Amino acid sequence: MSAHRASPNEPWPGWSTSRAAQAAYGEHLVRIGRLVPFLLYMHVLDRQHLAAAHNARRPELVDFQVRVQSLECRDDLLDTAAVLDVLALCHDHGSYLPRPYQETRDPAPVDAELRTDASDIAERLVRHDRQHGTSTTGGIPPALEDGCTEAERDAVRAYARREWIKAQERPDI
Repeated sequence: MSAHRASPNEPWPGWSTSRAAQAAYGEHLVRIGRLVPFLLYMHVLDRQHLAAAHNARRPELVDFQVRVQSLECRDDLLDTAAVLDVLALCHDHGSYLPRPYQETRDPAPVDAELRTDASDIAERLVRHDRQHGTSTTGGIPPALEDGCTEAERDAVRAYARREWIKAQERPDI
């Protein structure tokens, strides 16, 4: 199977754009498609930093407030991990970027970068669930370390996928 070649008509495999979007953004639409995983990733990081700063500045907050924020953070991690995983699955199976990753002049392959982002967010979910005891499926894999294997990266993505599916199957309260 050949690699997908991004175009304004199809920036991601299986994702078609509207004529209005093509007219407004033209050839730049491809770059906007690449921003989706970046923006989702940054949203999760920003939320985590905000929660940490809030807790440090307001120690008088009750445990309930911290727990609510923690659960919202987990929902963000879970949804973002699922979205990035789906986007990564739209590409042929391939490798991840090394951990730690060092930027170079040559841009990383988009598919490897996307798989890596998917595993990095899934790993944040793993760390969150270990810290807060919020797993619903159990079997939390180890957190990723520098030099981790592709199997370890696959394991954290599979865990996030299981957790997201379980969340979708539970009845609304």
